[in-house]
Amino acid sequence: MNKDLSASEAARILGVSLATLYSYVSRGMLTPSGALADRSKRYPHDEVLRLAARKADGKRGGHKVAAAMNWGTPVLETRISGIADGRLHYRGHDVLALADGATLEQVACLLWDDNGIDYFADAAHAPFAAGVAAAIDSTRSMPPLEAAMCMLPVCAQSLSARNDFVAGAALMRVLAALLLKRAPSMQPLHLQVAQAWQADAAQTEWIRAALVLLADHELNASAFTVRCVASTGAGQAATLSAGLAALSGPQHGAGSTMIRAMLETALASDNVDAWFDGRDPSVVGFSHPLYPQGDPRGACLLARMSAWPQAGGALAIGERVATRLGMPSNADFALAAMSVVCGWPPAAGEILFALARSAGWIAHAAEQIANGSMIRPRARYVGTYQVV
Repeated sequence: MNKDLSASEAARILGVSLATLYSYVSRGMLTPSGALADRSKRYPHDEVLRLAARKADGKRGGHKVAAAMNWGTPVLETRISGIADGRLHYRGHDVLALADGATLEQVACLLWDDNGIDYFADAAHAPFAAGVAAAIDSTRSMPPLEAAMCMLPVCAQSLSARNDFVAGAALMRVLAALLLKRAPSMQPLHLQVAQAWQADAAQTEWIRAALVLLADHELNASAFTVRCVASTGAGQAATLSAGLAALSGPQHGAGSTMIRAMLETALASDNVDAWFDGRDPSVVGFSHPLYPQGDPRGACLLARMSAWPQAGGALAIGERVATRLGMPSNADFALAAMSVVCGWPPAAGEILFALARSAGWIAHAAEQIANGSMIRPRARYVGTYQVV
């Protein structure tokens, strides 16, 4: 079937006159795909639809720019991941299917370029071993995210000017070492985490699945931060540190730590009402604006836990809270429940989140660099002017 459109068909979809359509062509906003025997131009159907979507976004701009940054209008195009109809996909692959058996390394390579190349096969991280050991020793008393945020650029000085994926693979292994406070290793990342936390076979599978499920999530706060930093020409270590900084907030990666503290309180008192005392009903850990029917990532992890008798108490509390709020639990709650039930370190949820999401950050940085433009939004000044 011919997917090219005539000029009149393209103009009708865009809601413009033929003269305006031709102005789009002259300004490079639309590229004709060819011409018929009568020399009339044709326009790719997909390209016309993308332009129509951008026009619709523009009409929702202006004073509604706040909505664009708050679960609203898309602000850039990406081929990395997408959320639609309650499902998350990495380059078109359903994340739930990937969580069945893929490793974070495999998913990282998929997110980076989908060319089937194993960038982790290269031992590029080996030269950092001594530097990482010194960095770990100097940050023993620091929380994992803060330590990694500070020391990642120091440990990766020789890679500061590189933005290739082999360097990205090396940085992920260095990041794992800093977060876990262990020497760098060539082992699969989920096994490194499992060994650090003395996880059994079932828990090791939960760790692997969680890392896959959290590897990317479209244009969230940390991904957008990374793209902004990468667009200035900063190196990968700097962009990853920026991502860690954004992730450290309670409304992002640190949400699971908050939920864990509340879950421990509820488990200790056997009174779920303690969960709510003095708290906003929109507590993190439940619901997600992009998943009206429930976060599939959280549901996947909780389903894995349901077969484990020791998880019964935490899961029951989660169900009671979800019922009371009328909001299903999300990935933050699942991370918190896993860390409590398994007796993992207090920052376990943040560590899993940061290590997983570094794969997506590297993908977003590379895509932004390939775009070639610097992200520089405008602000609307609403203050007063001094009269001279």
